[in-house]
Amino acid sequence: MAVAPIGKTLIGLGLVLVVLGVVLIVGEKSSWAGRLPGDFLIRRDNFTIYFPLTSSLLLSLLVAMVVWLFRYFRT
Repeated sequence: MAVAPIGKTLIGLGLVLVVLGVVLIVGEKSSWAGRLPGDFLIRRDNFTIYFPLTSSLLLSLLVAMVVWLFRYFRT
């Protein structure tokens, strides 16, 4: 049984956990999370629409980087 793939997977999972921990710590202490330029907030008389375009793009980039790390360490 080869142990190297298991080691690479554990390193990848560790990196993902570190990145997730940093994002959670920084996101909790920052006042800009969810209020970036490009996050649209429309308030009218009877309704409110919030469309977090920039936040969604940054989250998508973060997820893409995590997936790339998984693919990199699996091969």
